[in-house]
Amino acid sequence: MTNIAVHLANGFEEIEAITIIDVLRRAKLNVTTISISDNRNVVGSHQIPVMADKLFTEVDYSTIDVIVLPGGRTGAENLDQHEGLRNQIIQFHHDKKLLGAICAAPLVFGHLNILKGEKAVCYPGFESELHGAEILELPTVRSGNVITGRGAGVAMKFALKLIEELISKQKADDLAKAMVVEGA
Repeated sequence: MTNIAVHLANGFEEIEAITIIDVLRRAKLNVTTISISDNRNVVGSHQIPVMADKLFTEVDYSTIDVIVLPGGRTGAENLDQHEGLRNQIIQFHHDKKLLGAICAAPLVFGHLNILKGEKAVCYPGFESELHGAEILELPTVRSGNVITGRGAGVAMKFALKLIEELISKQKADDLAKAMVVEGA
């Protein structure tokens, strides 16, 4: 079974995180939410608290197949400042494991120079943070082992793109139909 780690930092964008978690779990993927702080209780950018499944220090990354980063400016900046997470992302990229980030969170990948020569999208205004990337204006894009999404309004499409890449387009389409996702 595919093991996905969705990382939560104070200031995360709630729609992005919860939508991704929910849709991936509907696809029967094993999703673990991970707080990068020393507290499992993480507060989103709109003051909605979420209890993470684990702390970063409790995770054995050798069992994780995919790292996902929800956005939100403050959340993305907090993710970017976490040295342990940055090291895991570098290792995942080296191992060609799937990485996903939405909204402002692709800046973490940009700062690690793993978007150099790749196509990427992000929330408008963060393009300069995606060092070396070819910036597109699509809802989501996969380039190499990285999937990026533009923002909260495309959180559902981003989650479905992850399912398409991890399982199949048919599974993503079936879920979209079951959830009455228009235009998916």
